[in-house]
Amino acid sequence: MWSAARHLRLRCAVMDRSDPDPAVDTSQPIGLVSVVIPNFNYARFVAQAIESALSLDWPHVEVIVVDDGSTDDSRQVIDRYRERVTIIHQANGGQIAACNAGFARARGDAVVFLDSDDVLHPALIREAAAVWRRGLSKVQFQMRVIDADGRPTGAFLPQFHVVPTSEDVKRWVMTAASYPTPPGSGNVYSRSYLEKIFPLVGEDRAADSYCLAAAPHLGDVVTVAKPLVDYRVHGSNDGAMAKLDARRFAVELKRAHARYRYAGSLREGAFLPKSSAALDRSLALLPYRLASLKLLPSEHPIPSDSSWKVLRDLTIACCTPQGVSRRARAALCMWSLSVAVAPAPLDGQIALWRFSSSSRPELLKRALRALDVVKAA
Repeated sequence: MWSAARHLRLRCAVMDRSDPDPAVDTSQPIGLVSVVIPNFNYARFVAQAIESALSLDWPHVEVIVVDDGSTDDSRQVIDRYRERVTIIHQANGGQIAACNAGFARARGDAVVFLDSDDVLHPALIREAAAVWRRGLSKVQFQMRVIDADGRPTGAFLPQFHVVPTSEDVKRWVMTAASYPTPPGSGNVYSRSYLEKIFPLVGEDRAADSYCLAAAPHLGDVVTVAKPLVDYRVHGSNDGAMAKLDARRFAVELKRAHARYRYAGSLREGAFLPKSSAALDRSLALLPYRLASLKLLPSEHPIPSDSSWKVLRDLTIACCTPQGVSRRARAALCMWSLSVAVAPAPLDGQIALWRFSSSSRPELLKRALRALDVVKAA
C-alpha cells in the first residue's frame, strides 16, 4: 500500500522533528485557512455547513466544497454559493477521493475538513491560532452534539476527563493505541502535517481515520477543551449511532485495526508494537469489541474471542493510562458486565446506552453527570 520512497519520506519527517528548545520562539501565525467540505447527498444540511465556514471570525478563509456525485438536490444548494466558494463536482468516489480533491485545491496554512452535516462556531480559528506553533499536526476541540434540526442534545465529545498534553497523547497511543479525539470536523490541521500523508490511500473509506491516526506520529496534538464545532446526529451518519445497528460494531473493529496498521506503517513499527496487543488495552475500542461479540457473534471479526477475554482485557486496560478517570473506568466496567450477562434483547438496549447518549434513561443521565463520568462543557 505504501511505496518505499513514501516510507522514507515519512520516517525522515518523524526523525527530523525534535522537542523545541524553550529559548526558541516556536510560534507560527496562521495566515490563510482552508475549509474543505466533502458532500454526498446531504442537501438538507450542506448549506448550514457552508454558512458556518463563511462565518468564521478570521480575515482570510477559503471554502472548497467537493460534491461527490450527489443524486439529491445538493448540487443546486451548493451552486447558490458559487460566487463565494470554490466548487468541485466529481463522480462518486467516496469520502477519501473527495478530501483528496479538496486538499489538492487548498492553499491554507491551516485546514479543516468539515463534514457537510456539521457546523463550525465562529471563534474556532481564533482559538486555534492562540495555541498554534511549529511542529504541531493538529489542534483538536470538543464538539457539541446536536440533533437533525440543530437542537443541542446536551452531550459533548470527546469527554476530556484530563485535558491531555501532546506528550500524553503520544504515550497513550503507544500503550493503548488510542487517544481522546473528536471526529474529523473537530480538528484544525497544519498544512505541513497534511502534506506528509496526502493524497490518502488505504483500506478505510473514512478520510478522518488516517488524519487522526497519523497525527500523534508526525507532529504534536494540541487540545483545546472547548465545544466549538457542532456534531450532528441524525440517523444517517457514518460515525454516529442513533439506533442499534449490531453490524456497525464489527465494522468499527475492522476500521480500528486498519488504522493501527496504517499508523504502524508510518514508522515501520518503530512507534507501535507490530502485534495489535495495544488495541486490546484500548478503553475506546473494548466496548465495540464486546458489543460486536455479544450482539452479532457470527460476524465478529476477532477469531476465538470470548466475553471473558474481553473482560480480562478490560481489567488490564483499566490499569493502563489513557486519559480516562477512575469513575469513568468504573462505569465502563459496570456497563461491560451488564452487557456480558444480560439476555437478549436487554443486552442490545444496554449496549446502545454506551454509544447513544440520547437513548439513556433520564435517571442514568443524571447519575452519570452526578458522578462526573459525563462532563458538561
